[in-house]
Amino acid sequence: MRNLVLAAIAAATLLCNAANAQTLRIALREDPDILDPTLARTYAGRIAFAGLCDKLFDINEKLEIVPQLALSYAWTDPTNLVIKLRPGVVFHDGEKLDAAAVKYSLERHLTMQGSFRRSEVNTMDRVEVVDPLTVHIVLKAAASPFVSQLADRAGMIVSPKAAEAAGKDFGLKPVCAGPFRFVERVPQDRIVLERFPEYWDAASIKLEKVVYLPIPDSSIRLANLQAGSIELSEQILPTDVDAVRGNPRLRLVTSDNLGYWGITINLANGPRAKTPLGSDARVRQAFELSLDKATINQVVYNGIYTPVAQALSPGSPYYNKAVQPLERDVERAKALLKAAGVTLPVPIALTVPNNPDQRQAGEIIQAMAAEAGFDVRITASEFASALSAANRGEFEAFATMWSGRVDPDGNLFTFIHSDGAQNDGKYSNPKVDALLDQTRTVQDVAGRRALYDQILEQTRRDLPIIYLNNPKNVVGMSARVTGFRPVPDGMIRLQGVGLAK
Repeated sequence: MRNLVLAAIAAATLLCNAANAQTLRIALREDPDILDPTLARTYAGRIAFAGLCDKLFDINEKLEIVPQLALSYAWTDPTNLVIKLRPGVVFHDGEKLDAAAVKYSLERHLTMQGSFRRSEVNTMDRVEVVDPLTVHIVLKAAASPFVSQLADRAGMIVSPKAAEAAGKDFGLKPVCAGPFRFVERVPQDRIVLERFPEYWDAASIKLEKVVYLPIPDSSIRLANLQAGSIELSEQILPTDVDAVRGNPRLRLVTSDNLGYWGITINLANGPRAKTPLGSDARVRQAFELSLDKATINQVVYNGIYTPVAQALSPGSPYYNKAVQPLERDVERAKALLKAAGVTLPVPIALTVPNNPDQRQAGEIIQAMAAEAGFDVRITASEFASALSAANRGEFEAFATMWSGRVDPDGNLFTFIHSDGAQNDGKYSNPKVDALLDQTRTVQDVAGRRALYDQILEQTRRDLPIIYLNNPKNVVGMSARVTGFRPVPDGMIRLQGVGLAK
């Protein structure tokens, strides 16, 4: 008994010290992948980067692009962009952030082996240093989404000195110019950052330390939040919303989301693509028709998410309201399978992230699809590992979430263009490629919308991705957390965030 009491006192002391030291513990739904903005692709990683690596630009609550490491930008014509940098910015290793560092990082994104930023910045022809605080970017052709790309990982600037010294291991100890610097990482356990005193906006940083804790099980995340073992959970399942709202020591913040949850189909990425699902659009259409998206949303997500049939969120000016999810039609699905001449039941290996809601959704999909003639076999995998496997083509169908981007190009090009860095299914349609390329050259919303409508019409026939829903950002936190700003991209921005005593 004495040992239990001492342990409780020690735990209470640690919690008290953490509060006094202004340490914010953030639970993530999965462990981030590599902490290198050029090579990373997970949502949880982007949340950690928000504390670690500032970008040239950011977005605010109104989805406006605002300066961060940059002070301003100007297009001198449609292919020439001039960026003025913020003076006095230094990296965590004390090196100056200047135009040469920006040139280095942008070229690294474009040329580094395995870069997931390449298709985001591949319209660049060259980057020129005008003076220490001025960068001139010359594009191959007009690219309307280019600046918006620099408001995410493509705009994160790394220390050239540190990157050159570390080489491929840079992600093990990243050096950027964000409000917090890297201290340690224990895979599947924690990422620890500490306040960087030389940060250019140091007055906005109230915390001394941030600890990111990957907790895939939503019920355990909730229990830790309720117990005070964490101060913030970046995701609360809709089914747990009432538990948070009913606790006076907790607070819930919800906001719209820019992305989607969907099922990517392997069409041409290695031997695993040689399946009826990967080979015949009629089979994919039948699979979608076997699913009741509204029921999946109601059972798993308490009806809070929005069923969709497209990559763009309902809040986007490019969202096509005429394209709504199809009603479930088992008989039509069976007819399509008969027309395709496939042997029943049609096998589908479905990979889902290893967390309770995704597993539950997978089981509902499995049961629904069985009624139409599919045999869905579910494999639950740690998310970063599943992403790596998908990139290698080691999947047939992969249920995954994309957090979304403010420009529609960010929800489409990288996933369905033949040259898209995250086109895991290797979908390739020359018409879609040409339309996606054209959207980047058009500036006005109406003109771009017309092109995206054509892309949607074609991809609804081809179904390289079956879109299921548009989520919500649902963040749970201690009532002690102050200064939190919800932004639709779901990132946990730490500027202004503190802990009341």
